[in-house]
Amino acid sequence: MNNRTKLLFLALLAGSVFGFGQQQPAPPLESLVAEAQQAQAVHDYVAAVKAYKQAIRIEPSMPELWSNLGLMQQEAGDIASAVLSFQKANHLKPSLYVPNLFLGNDYLRTGKAQDAIPFLSRATKINRTDPQAPFALGRAYYAVGKFNPAAHEFSRAVALNPNLGDAWFALGIARLNQVEVDARKISVEAKESPFAGALFAESLEKQGRFNEAATLYRSLLDSHPQPPCLHSALGVAILRHRDPEGASVEFAAERAAHPECGLALLGEARIAIDRGYNQQALKLLQELWERDHGFFTNNAAILMDGLSREAASVVAVWISQPENMIPADFRNALRVALNRNEQELGDRSDKLDGKSNNVGPVDTDALATNTPVSATLRTAEEYYAAGNFQRCTNRLDRAAADGHADKLRLLAACSFFAGENERTDSAATALEAMQPHSQEALYWSIQANERLAVQALARFQQLESNSTRSHILLGDIYHQLEREDDAQVEFQKALALEPGNPAAMLGSATAYLSNNNMDKAMETARTALERSPQDPELNMIVAETMVANNWFAEADPYLLKSLNVKPQLLGHVHALMGKAYSETGRTKEAIEQLKMAESSDETGSIHYLLAQLYRKIGDTKNAAVAFDQVKTIKQQRRDRGVKRVEDPDLSSLQSPPGEVFTR
Repeated sequence: MNNRTKLLFLALLAGSVFGFGQQQPAPPLESLVAEAQQAQAVHDYVAAVKAYKQAIRIEPSMPELWSNLGLMQQEAGDIASAVLSFQKANHLKPSLYVPNLFLGNDYLRTGKAQDAIPFLSRATKINRTDPQAPFALGRAYYAVGKFNPAAHEFSRAVALNPNLGDAWFALGIARLNQVEVDARKISVEAKESPFAGALFAESLEKQGRFNEAATLYRSLLDSHPQPPCLHSALGVAILRHRDPEGASVEFAAERAAHPECGLALLGEARIAIDRGYNQQALKLLQELWERDHGFFTNNAAILMDGLSREAASVVAVWISQPENMIPADFRNALRVALNRNEQELGDRSDKLDGKSNNVGPVDTDALATNTPVSATLRTAEEYYAAGNFQRCTNRLDRAAADGHADKLRLLAACSFFAGENERTDSAATALEAMQPHSQEALYWSIQANERLAVQALARFQQLESNSTRSHILLGDIYHQLEREDDAQVEFQKALALEPGNPAAMLGSATAYLSNNNMDKAMETARTALERSPQDPELNMIVAETMVANNWFAEADPYLLKSLNVKPQLLGHVHALMGKAYSETGRTKEAIEQLKMAESSDETGSIHYLLAQLYRKIGDTKNAAVAFDQVKTIKQQRRDRGVKRVEDPDLSSLQSPPGEVFTR
């Protein structure tokens, strides 16, 4: 006890003695603190609060007492009082960790994320070893829609505690949200750019639509500026469409024009493997390995994608033969790629369980270290031209590149090809800050954040290999990739673990709907509505199945409840309402609904129905405008290389069955 506290205690004691004579003196500060700690140890938080309040009457200017009182009030469930106590502690001593952390968390819990950020930011600076502070700060940034800063804080949290599953999950979701933000921006600001086109072509490949992807890549070959390795990307799409001769032409064209593009070497090696020319494949892959270990490690999956189990086994045996004299680190990198391919071919639950498929552990970080290259290469540009991407990245650190757009572009490309996705994202963020409408900044941000999201979510799945949340997450990802059967498997696993889980029920109903299984979609959604009758997305699914079955009047109450869906789905709801109203004689109301859905029309179907309805009421002028818009949308889709079977036939104005409901 310090002198000031002693004097204060003596004064209080004297007052008690002279004022009340027979009353016992108040317990000293130390006794009250000990009493509070004993109560806390047995979880008697009410008693602890009482003791700390008595201690504060003795020493009201001691911030630690206020902080401890706040903790006990927090544990007792009295959040409002805890906030007041933490505020007092913070006022007395702003450098205390606990008040800043808990004030931030309490503001976050009560929906005041913006108010939480200053306290949590201060907490991360006061205590740099506790993952709670950056995790909470990341959640606050996420809540206000700042996904890149959120991801940065989540990354700090998992660096401090690599087993923090919730932080890995949050990190992956933040990265995916940043991808969505960037994709929406590039689709609005530069949807006709080659960078947007290349991203769209990649998404088509992920859906197995290789011919459409190849058509789109071809349309981008003469554009400038353009993403790197377009000829190789085209070659890969053609190869996956079972045309190795056509792919060889593109890979050769790439190597002639852009010898730094390692994707061409991977493509040529894959063709050699398919043809049984293992020695030729080995020569190409060793050339790539010697250029840049990181590029090979991060892209070797392309080499094995779609390779049959039998062919992969032949390669595995071949690379293990001593007479081939394959360096150990190179052989291990090949084994990693083969292992990934085997996992893709095997039962997907193995991936969640972390089974190794008999391939030993490989230090992928060690594989990212480059072999020595010619000392004549000095500049980052020269390293890039030689395909030495890690050396290019090392030469171009962020500090040196800041303020130079060309350097940031080069850093983004080099670091991405070297597998340094954090650096890619950092360079893209700096480039966008310099040039807010840069197509390249958005392109590299999307590419890097997609990779980072997959890595974070894969780590989360390792930590929670058979949890309900993990299966729901994987189901959602499969749904986004339009692999609805796989999505359904994961949602059913989640429901087996937790029957009636709302997110799994919604995911299952959505997957059924996307797979055109209307009966199961309706059954699942209706079952889920018994628990959550006002849920807008479940109501939307029921409404959509009813409209598909021509039960237009019955769909009306479900459609009305669907109007509270998230903004990106609202256009779809208006389109459904327009279709239902048009079929029940409410033509003017149908037109009003379809006009609200116009901005979401990706196929021309909404404008097509609008033209039909305008013609029905004799409004030939607006019918012609709507019809012209249908043609415009169709042409834009052709320009992007998209051709879908369900596009309406413009030869006659007949309503295309089901087209309105295409998402």
